[in-house]
Amino acid sequence: MSKRVLIAQIMHETNTFSLLPTDEDSYRRRYLGIGDEIVGQFRGTRTELGGFIDAAERFGWTTVNAVAANATPSGKVTAACWTLLKGAVLDALDKQGPVDGICLALHGAMVTETEDDAEGALLEALRRRLGPRVPIAVTLDLHANVSDAMAENANAIIAYRTYPHIDQFERAVQAADLVNEMMEGRLELSCIVARPPSLDGCDHGRTSAGVGPMVDLLARAAEYEKETGIHAISIHAGFQWSDIHMAGPSVSISHNPAVTRRAKDILDMLVREIWDTRDKQTVHYQTLGVAVAEALKGEDGTGKPLVIADPTDNPGGGGYGDTTNLLRALLEAGVKNACFCPITDPAAVQAGQKAGVGATISVDLGGHTDPAFGAPIKCTGVVKHLGDGRFVHDGPMWKGVVMQMGPTMVLEVDGIEIVVTSNRQQTTDHQAFLTNGIDPLKKSVIVVKSAHHFRAAFEPIARQVIAVDSGSLCSHDWSRFDFKKLRRPIWPLEEVIF
Repeated sequence: MSKRVLIAQIMHETNTFSLLPTDEDSYRRRYLGIGDEIVGQFRGTRTELGGFIDAAERFGWTTVNAVAANATPSGKVTAACWTLLKGAVLDALDKQGPVDGICLALHGAMVTETEDDAEGALLEALRRRLGPRVPIAVTLDLHANVSDAMAENANAIIAYRTYPHIDQFERAVQAADLVNEMMEGRLELSCIVARPPSLDGCDHGRTSAGVGPMVDLLARAAEYEKETGIHAISIHAGFQWSDIHMAGPSVSISHNPAVTRRAKDILDMLVREIWDTRDKQTVHYQTLGVAVAEALKGEDGTGKPLVIADPTDNPGGGGYGDTTNLLRALLEAGVKNACFCPITDPAAVQAGQKAGVGATISVDLGGHTDPAFGAPIKCTGVVKHLGDGRFVHDGPMWKGVVMQMGPTMVLEVDGIEIVVTSNRQQTTDHQAFLTNGIDPLKKSVIVVKSAHHFRAAFEPIARQVIAVDSGSLCSHDWSRFDFKKLRRPIWPLEEVIF
């Protein structure tokens, strides 16, 4: 008889310091699907749900399709929205159960108005309904804040092993394979987790350079996974812009209960390595002055653009996407033949729509969410393009996934083509420019608001990549943030002996 497996995705990386609440509409601006519609939406995509669907077809499972929900990182998820999302999973189980197994795609850093540990609360609720025998495997973002409740209620935790994240499909297939083995009675798994007294570490999870603490940790984990009974080791860099008790790096191990003692020894060694390498970094942020000076040098004969990224206003980490310090610096310096994505400003887009393509308009651009990170720029420019902001990722990350920037405008101001969006979204794919009539390969300077994911698509075309600190919400200066719930003492906020 075909095994029945519930599949679901609920994703949110919650920046608890953000002024913007995350509600149902926040999810609908990215995607929110309930029930069987998620299969058609994600079959064939390089995503976790794509991996689960692929595994289901390979194993002959009957899937109970609960929900596919993903919102751009922002503030706490509202109680009403959390009720909707959690309810979609539990209702699918209650109304379409029983099931033989569960495959969940979660983030691991979701905070709601009622739950500091949303994923742990969901897993606890599922375990109460299912009992101890039904296997649950969970995929997590590499930047998860993994709680004890997550480990206690999941049989397997499988985190991404790449940053930029380009292995979601593979990790989902790995999780599904383990669920299938458990359902067939060939495997027994439980999970443990531990964390050092550190808010930061693991080089913030970076793997793209092929060197650094995260790369070394993953290599060591892979060696331990060759041991009998050690089936999956996940290294979690943590999400630091979250004022909750367990924020920060951690390690989880999915293992046969017969080797629990060895699993705990491995856990201790990897946690110690995170601690010992906590201050090692492979990417260093430059000042606005350094970035502007490099942009003013112009072409270097390679024909490749300079790529400037602003990680501190990364919508993918909860940044507002509308801070103006970097754009203002480039405009004041007279940088030409550049493109910039995004400035999130729905009102400016509406002004462009009213005026039409080719019109010259004056707007107060950006800086509306929190002017402390850069006041609006009073500027006059030409409306070069208007669009609906919909595109399909065709690069290494999220390939095949539809993204929604909302109504968009390209406003050319003094030689810089600015993609102005209605929805917040970090720039990870060339299509963010191409669908708005901009060929980034023809630009001397490309500016993106993203921390690291942009590198998968843009680093291969760049003559140089510069990451700048514009002083926005996703700063790595942890002393700027008023942590109230974080466990203390913790490095680097205090000196700690560990």
